[in-house]
Amino acid sequence: MNILLLQLKRIGDLILTTPAIAALRKKFPEATLSLVVAPAVEGLLPAIPGIDKVFVVRGKADDALDWLALAWGSFDYCLDFTRNDRSSFLTLLSQARKRITSDHPNLRTKIRARSYNEFVESPVRLLHTVDYHLGLLKPLGIQDAPRTIRLDLPDSTLEKTERLLEATQTGDEFVILHPGSARAEKFWEVDRWARLIEHSVRERQMKCVLTGGRSPMERTQIAAIKAATDAEVTDLSGKTDLLMLAALVRKARLLVTVDSAPMHFAAAWDTPQVVLFGPTNPFHWHPLSDSALVLLGELEGPVTKFDPRQRAVPMNQISTQRVIDAMESLLSAPAAPAL
Repeated sequence: MNILLLQLKRIGDLILTTPAIAALRKKFPEATLSLVVAPAVEGLLPAIPGIDKVFVVRGKADDALDWLALAWGSFDYCLDFTRNDRSSFLTLLSQARKRITSDHPNLRTKIRARSYNEFVESPVRLLHTVDYHLGLLKPLGIQDAPRTIRLDLPDSTLEKTERLLEATQTGDEFVILHPGSARAEKFWEVDRWARLIEHSVRERQMKCVLTGGRSPMERTQIAAIKAATDAEVTDLSGKTDLLMLAALVRKARLLVTVDSAPMHFAAAWDTPQVVLFGPTNPFHWHPLSDSALVLLGELEGPVTKFDPRQRAVPMNQISTQRVIDAMESLLSAPAAPAL
């Protein structure tokens, strides 16, 4: 069995594809699983178990060798989790015996529909992203597979992360605040993040760690948050790669984040987390973890009922006190045993 998987979206999408990868590996332990991804997620690949071959599509001339490998791959199945123009081209190029994607009325009217010969009823708008991915496995006889996220961090990453924590004297009991995102509309108010730092340090006597990416937008936000408080905070933003960020989240006592990759890292190891949603619908993306509290809009407490028709709301509708209350409810519970 030779199976090709196409996941050309962002980090969160790849993480939420790992339950499908695990289900395929369990069903076909001797199969060769090949994965095609975008460059933005390349740093996460060492933590994705069950994959035999990886192709990174960069949109450059040197992709031609990978295209040839895909065209000569003799694939039995190609599963397109992405469903865009590039992934449909690669699906057709694979010449797989079964070329599968989710059904959609608009898709069948487009030229790219010719890339597929099997459409699966897996409506992305009505499903959590994990369930959407798992739904594409039905033609391979896989149903009701576990929704558990699977990430395996290399020992070298765990060792580097421990050295970083030692160098910054962070210790074992710390809270991570991850305020950044690739989308500015997901940003929460700077002064509110500063109040969370002060609460963690002064009320809880816990170390507080800021994490984030290297983009100018995120760096500016982090600098503003640090300037808004005189409480001690450890700034690790831009100082970790994806795998080290995942290792930090795995070790943290608590994560507070907007809808971003660390949310999915926390779900993988049940790290307690408070997640702030607004522009994106938590129905599709909320952590599948009992240790997660999701805050949205002006709702008094955490979201308990998710709605696929939820409209976008401004992030500033989430008050500082609501986040602190959610943090306290998680910090008051016993800490999970160290991994």
